[in-house]
Amino acid sequence: MSWFTAPPSSQRRAFALSALAAALAAVPGHAFAQKRPPRVDDKNAPTVLRAEHIEGRPERELTLQREAVVTRDQTKLNADTACYKMVEDEVDASGKVRLWRFGDYYTGDLLKLNMETGRGFVLKPTYKIATSNGQGKAERVDFINPEEAVVVDGTYSTCEGENPDWYLKSSTLNLDTGRDVGTGGKTIVYFKNVPILGTPAISFSLSGARRSGWLAPTVGFASKNGLDLTMPYYVNIAPNRDLTLYPRYIQRRGLQLGANGRYIGETAAGSYAGETLIEYLPRDRLYKGDRYALTSSHLQALAPGLSYGWNVRTASDDDYPSDFSKTVASSAERQLLREIYSEYRGEYWNLTARAQNYQVLQDPTLFVPRPYDRLPSLNLHVGRFDVGGFDWAVDAELTRFWHPDQVRGNRAVVVPQLSYPFIRPGYFITPKLMLHASAYQLDDNVVSNSQFKDRAPTRAVPTVSVDSGLVFERDAKLFGRAVTQTLEPRLFFVYTPYREQSGLPLFDTADAGFTLAQLFSENRFVGADRIGDTKQVTAALTSRFLEPSGAERLRLTFGQRYYLTEQKVQLGATSPNTPSRSDMLLAAAGRISETWGFDSALQYNASDRRMISGNYSLQWQPGPKKVLNVGQRNYRGSFKNTEVSAQWPLSSRWYGVGRINYSVLDKRIIESLVGLEYKRDCWVFRMGAQRFVTTAKSVSTPIFFQLELIGLSSNLGFGSNALEVLSTKIPGYQRLSPATR
Repeated sequence: MSWFTAPPSSQRRAFALSALAAALAAVPGHAFAQKRPPRVDDKNAPTVLRAEHIEGRPERELTLQREAVVTRDQTKLNADTACYKMVEDEVDASGKVRLWRFGDYYTGDLLKLNMETGRGFVLKPTYKIATSNGQGKAERVDFINPEEAVVVDGTYSTCEGENPDWYLKSSTLNLDTGRDVGTGGKTIVYFKNVPILGTPAISFSLSGARRSGWLAPTVGFASKNGLDLTMPYYVNIAPNRDLTLYPRYIQRRGLQLGANGRYIGETAAGSYAGETLIEYLPRDRLYKGDRYALTSSHLQALAPGLSYGWNVRTASDDDYPSDFSKTVASSAERQLLREIYSEYRGEYWNLTARAQNYQVLQDPTLFVPRPYDRLPSLNLHVGRFDVGGFDWAVDAELTRFWHPDQVRGNRAVVVPQLSYPFIRPGYFITPKLMLHASAYQLDDNVVSNSQFKDRAPTRAVPTVSVDSGLVFERDAKLFGRAVTQTLEPRLFFVYTPYREQSGLPLFDTADAGFTLAQLFSENRFVGADRIGDTKQVTAALTSRFLEPSGAERLRLTFGQRYYLTEQKVQLGATSPNTPSRSDMLLAAAGRISETWGFDSALQYNASDRRMISGNYSLQWQPGPKKVLNVGQRNYRGSFKNTEVSAQWPLSSRWYGVGRINYSVLDKRIIESLVGLEYKRDCWVFRMGAQRFVTTAKSVSTPIFFQLELIGLSSNLGFGSNALEVLSTKIPGYQRLSPATR
């Protein structure tokens, strides 16, 4: 065995002019770094040559025969024979060539490499890229520099083995680890050696980070629209903004064009963020006209404390949600908000101005009422805590209400309030005084209406309340675990005298409902047009089980109101409400073990001994990618829905997913989902079908397929909405493929 050590490249010119006195030295074995080093060779590192036989002129050219090894810093070459040219700092190698450079690995029949610049080529190579685990084979690989290589007539895949399950084959493929991008010319993607996608050009991230380029098509089928094919193009404008363009072919309707832009950033005044989605379908063949939809939101700081924003939604026609929606929730959206607003905040106050109206999309079988427009609305909040022990606040509002068919007018509201909290360890008492004062100015178009003879009605209603509670603690055990149990009784007294309000319009007021969140509020209505008269006491009891870390393991709550007088103020022409007590509210929620969790709330009428409403859900999650959810939601005489959803492994690679929402009263399935997932090391296949109600008498049944090729692109897949469908419809769902950046 012979070896030779050449000097660093910075000294090579001077060294070549002098004779080598002695150049043989022992060379330790090369150790490869586990962590990817920077792609710059140490300019002062020597070039070490080793072989069974070395001959030639050390100052000019050396030939290495049998087990040739050339090493410099982070580059190492093995071959049967090699020739090192000193002046050019270049290596020619042939016969079982193996090259390691900066963690990347190449094999081939013939190699030429400039050690200083990193330029060169290798013929008939195989390769593996360290940063992406990407690998393949080619006719030739050209090294442009230490960070960039061009694969000619080659393949690329992140699957292990000589016969990968998927790979792309390209005429030219540029792999640039410095810019973290792979780009190719004419490219075909193969799955199980079957071509599934062809493109004249391709671009993808080597590490899975987002990049501009074509995404794989979304392919689906729906009972209403037939074949549904989307070809999205992703534009990575900047790290804080992007744009997705998606032409979408809908078999029975035509070609839809869409764009979705997102952005977030900082200015000297503060931050901003927003998103806009536009869809346009010219000449819908079924609708016989143009279809479009727009959703846009924006929030931006203009100066310290000053910001503005908007929320805009619109659609071309009433049927747009039912024709193009993908979920029950989106198909049920019939009141589309359009508003612009601005807010100015000080240390103890904030002022908001907004203009707001709605586009109403009518359900053909169910009338949808039109809300009032606010043109405009001004809201002022001023308040401070602990001013000599007092908390005080004033809320004021001035709004112009407009409606095409209802009474119109202006409303001014002022609500001052003052409280004095007594907060001590183990208890609190908070007495509070409020005054709700309102003044209206109604338009002339209501003078002839006997209900609104007074064009400028006013109203002032005081409210007195006292909120109080105790907190007890003790050491306890819950399912064998040491916990702290609390017992928290609470009493809430409210008195609001009766004021006649039937002569006031109903601009924005509705019944607040009866929930735990509303149990401790002073007014049983939402909105400012009605202030409910009452003299009531609310009693509640809460018990919590806390782990030593402070995490809440279990919460139990009971609450009920007791009415001391009848409630005369109502929304419509109904009789006064005269119960002595409200329904009981009970709730229980927690994680009773590492695998079981539950949440429940019910409303029970003790007088009639019947359940009014109830929500129950139970989750079992015994391990990764194993979850079962069971729940029921019901309201007496209105609805009773049972829901079941799950993700479960069927074998080592197959997983089943499903969800069903069944209406017991209507005896029909409102929404259902069933699917299968298959996972390999470098790809995941998903397939499934949905069925959901779009209007009172119509349903949609889309079918989706997705082939996710892990490592090629974070967004690549056929039916790429499948992940969104599964993650939103099945609580606790875990994706099979690793999350990408």
